[in-house]
Amino acid sequence: MIVMKFRIGQGYDVHQLAEGRAFWLGGLQIPHTRGAVGHSDADVLIHAICDALLGALALRDIGYHFPNKDPRYKDIDSKKLLTQVVAMIHEKGYLIGNVDAMVCLEEPKINPYIPEMQKILAEIMHISPDEVSIKATTSEKLGFVGRKEGITATAIALIYKN
Repeated sequence: MIVMKFRIGQGYDVHQLAEGRAFWLGGLQIPHTRGAVGHSDADVLIHAICDALLGALALRDIGYHFPNKDPRYKDIDSKKLLTQVVAMIHEKGYLIGNVDAMVCLEEPKINPYIPEMQKILAEIMHISPDEVSIKATTSEKLGFVGRKEGITATAIALIYKN
């Protein structure tokens, strides 16, 4: 049996946006009139990262481990979910190499918040902030993101055998 030293996972998440919800992204609450709707705090970036990390070890997805029907996860801070996913990665004898993520939304502009999000996420994943890439784009006013009805995020994670 060959043990792979490196593994790569991919994650994707999408949430609807609505008035009166807090806007959480990358573990940071960002001032905005609308926030993502979900069972947890609906942090689309953390959810995509969790799925990428889980996928790297074929551990299924975030919904499998933290089902939205389970009251324990109602309004939970997604940083707690990421902490649990990182523990699963470590239990399997792997460390996180880096994460590359893309957030797609029309507003608010998140570039000023990216350095703080990198610090928050890096601390949870036990890596350096320069190993957490967060990029932002719009959908050029096309589709549900363009109409400001939702937000998406994708992430890729590299893990390696400790």
